[in-house]
Parts: sequence; C-alpha cells; structure tokens
Amino acid sequence: MADFCKIAEFSLTGGPFNPHVIINNAAANVIGSLVFGKRFDYDDIDFQNLLQLSQESILLAGTPLAQMYDIFPWLFKCLPGPHNIIFSNYARLIFFLRKEIEKHKRDWDPFNHRDFIDTYIAEIDKRKNDIEAGFNSENLAFCTLDLFEAGTETVTNTLRFALLYMMKYSEVQEKVQDEIERVIGLSRPPCMTDKINMPYTEAVIHETLRVANLIPLNISRMASKDTTVGGYFIPQGTVLNTNLSSVLNDKTEWEKPDMFYPQHFLNEHGHFFKRQAFFPFSAGKRMCLGEQLAHMELFLFFTSLLQRFTISPAPGEQPILEPQGSAILSPKPFKICVTSR
Repeated sequence: MADFCKIAEFSLTGGPFNPHVIINNAAANVIGSLVFGKRFDYDDIDFQNLLQLSQESILLAGTPLAQMYDIFPWLFKCLPGPHNIIFSNYARLIFFLRKEIEKHKRDWDPFNHRDFIDTYIAEIDKRKNDIEAGFNSENLAFCTLDLFEAGTETVTNTLRFALLYMMKYSEVQEKVQDEIERVIGLSRPPCMTDKINMPYTEAVIHETLRVANLIPLNISRMASKDTTVGGYFIPQGTVLNTNLSSVLNDKTEWEKPDMFYPQHFLNEHGHFFKRQAFFPFSAGKRMCLGEQLAHMELFLFFTSLLQRFTISPAPGEQPILEPQGSAILSPKPFKICVTSR
C-alpha cells in the first residue's frame, strides 16, 4: 500500500485533490508486478504516458462516433474521428510493450520465470515448431496489453466509485470504519484473512460493483459454432453482447435495485452472501479471468484507505454519481478531502 502514502501528504494540507492518478498508479503497479515483474515509479514518463493513453482510449471507445465505426468500419475508414486517435494510442502502447518484451528476451532465464512475460516466452520457446498454437511475440504483446489495461482500469474506476459512495453515504463509511477497527485495528495493515470476518465491508464492495456496473453490455463475444440458447437459434459467427445491466438492476432479484444498498449482500443474521444475480464479471468459460485478483485488490485497497483516512467531499461540492461513457462507464472527475484517522 506504499502507493497510498501520497494521500497522506494531502491529509496534512487538508485541501481537496483528484485521487484518480494515485489510485490508477496503485492499481497499475499490481498488474505491472505480475506482467513485467516490477513496479513503476510515479515519475516514470513512459509509464505515465501508458496510463494516459489507455484512459483516453477507453473513454473515446464509448463515444457515439467510435461505436459507429464498429458498426460501419468501411464507411469511417477514411474519415477523421475518435477511432483514429484510438488506433494511434494503441500503436504507441504496443510499441512500449514490445520494448519491455525485448528487455525480457535479452536476460531471459529458462529456469527462473519472473513474471507473465517470462512464462509466455517459455511457451514460445517450447512451441516454436507448433505454429498453430499461436505462441509468438506479437500475440504476447497484445495479451500483455489486455491484461494490463483490463486489470488497471476496472480496479481504478471501481475504487473511484467506492470513494464517491463513501462521500455520499457517510453512514456507510462509518460502519465500514467501525468494522475495520473491530477486526483489524488501526496499527497493522489489512490482509486477506481478515475478509471472512468483515461481512459489511464485503457487502459494500460488492454493492459498489453492482451499482457502478462498469461494463453494462459486457465485452462482445462471437459464437464459435451454431447453437441454441433459450429457444433462440444463434448461427456461427454471430456477434453477441450480454446485457449485464438487466441482471444487476433486475427488480425481481434486488430489493432496492436503484439505490446503493449494501444490505443486498447481507442475510438476516448480518452474514455476507453472494447473490446469484451478481454478474459484474460476466459468467461461463469466457468470464473475466481476473475476478479473483480484482476482489483481492479491492478489499485490500478499500480497507487500507478507510483504515487510515476519512473521505469527504470538497467544500461546497456534492458527489456526482452519474457516470461518463457508454460502453465502459467511469466516474466523472471529482475531488476529495481526506482526514487522517
């Protein structure tokens, strides 16, 4: 949690600040450690550019013109628009990742795999005569991009939404902090073994994921063969989008679907339980492969923040809960004030 030490600097001044960069760097360094085998400094220009390009591309992907390109690529191919910026950004992102991959290749040790890139390089070496397996440097670059971008932006935006909800519902924040004091205290850092004893905190994190609804239409999928679902015939090659919003806001499944209500995940005894209609990470074989890591990050980051700080809005401002974007949702820029506990 060393990344959050910068928040302590703001707590000393008491002034409002935008927490986006700090949270984004903290989340990115978790993925960076897994993928690249190292953390990046906040002053690393290449790393900061990587984060900014990723954020800009995700926001632009939700604009009407970018979505029109997805539908009519032949029409927009020669026209200006956000799709050109997205392509340019991803070209720069891939260039950065290729440099990291080349660094790994130069000092790669077949007996000591430091991270995801090293492990993938081992598969490239192992399957060099099996072209159909698809293990090559180009695929490694794009797989690394998928892991880094998906694992960074989702956790960042979920935590930002969580801060908004804590400012909006101060009584919820107080209950979480009471549970933190009772189970963890204020001296030692949280750990994953604490989670089982913190049902209210778990309920708040799950309710944040439900209400934030980061990817309302999920990620597009394509039917690999002819199939029938619910009586509907789906031909091979059909592109499908699953409406996760319809489940996460289903009035027959949730007592108060339009409200932030952590009790959705607590039974009559106050114990945490996961609802069957909880699908922010999708479901099935193609569900988000980072779900378990995301739950770990969200619990540790969220409890660490509320253990050390009380979050409040900037003076004269009210939290704006309405998101920005369409295909991928994120909070609008906001500022917070923090007070050390």
